[in-house]
Formats: sequence, C-alpha cells, structure tokens
Amino acid sequence: MLEKLEGAALGTRIALTDLLAALRFDANGLLPAIAQQHDSGEVLMLAWMNLEAITETLRTGQVCYYSRSRQALWRKGESSGQTQRLVELRVDCDGDTLLLKVDQTGPACHTGRHNCFYTRADGESAEVFLPVLIDPAELYGSQS
Repeated sequence: MLEKLEGAALGTRIALTDLLAALRFDANGLLPAIAQQHDSGEVLMLAWMNLEAITETLRTGQVCYYSRSRQALWRKGESSGQTQRLVELRVDCDGDTLLLKVDQTGPACHTGRHNCFYTRADGESAEVFLPVLIDPAELYGSQS
C-alpha cells in the first residue's frame, strides 16, 4: 500500500485503517517515533510506539508512547507534566518510522533538558552542551 503512495498525486487520501495496516512494526510490535517541535523543527526525542499508542495519540491529540522498560503505555507528561500535544503525525516512505510534530510543554527529556540530544561529539571528545532547565527531582520526585 505504501508503494502505491510513492507515485500518488498531491492531496491523495487513504483510510487511516489502511495506513495503520501497512505500518512495518519490528518483532516486538514497535516503531521508532521521532518527536519534533512543530514550529521550530527542533528534534526533541526518540521513543517507541505500538499500534495502541499510535491510535490513542491520534484519538486524544496527546502523545502516548510505549515504554520498553515498563512494558506499558507511557503518556508523555503523566508523571512530570511536560506534555506533548500532537500537531501532525507523519509516516516515512517505508512505513517503519514515525515523525511526530508536537507542541512540547517544558523540557522533553527526563534529565530536565529541553531535548534528549544534549551531548555532542567531535573527533576528539564529547561535550554536554544543553543546560538542565528543571531538576529531574522536581519533575519526578525521587523516581528519576
């Protein structure tokens, strides 16, 4: 089905059920989901979604991921209050990666930083270059 969209005319629409059926989940039933701030283009984080998380996100407009460590749905901001409102969900050409354009409230990272990509590397070293905006203890209590 996704191959048919490659040559589709601009504005072509398909049923959501057809798109969801064409997604290529991994062996654990998950897809990587990149969260990007909708207005600035800043990449905030990478997380995982299963079909249930995708459908809940589309239904509610609040981003829901699947936590691999907890083996459960993880509603972004349920502990910290740092929510993501879905602006647009995009599927890549292979159907194996999602791009979520979101409106992020507060820091996206559990470390209290604005995004999860706060370490940069060059040929010699790595450097933390983004400050902590909110102490994780304030966001999560003692569970961070």
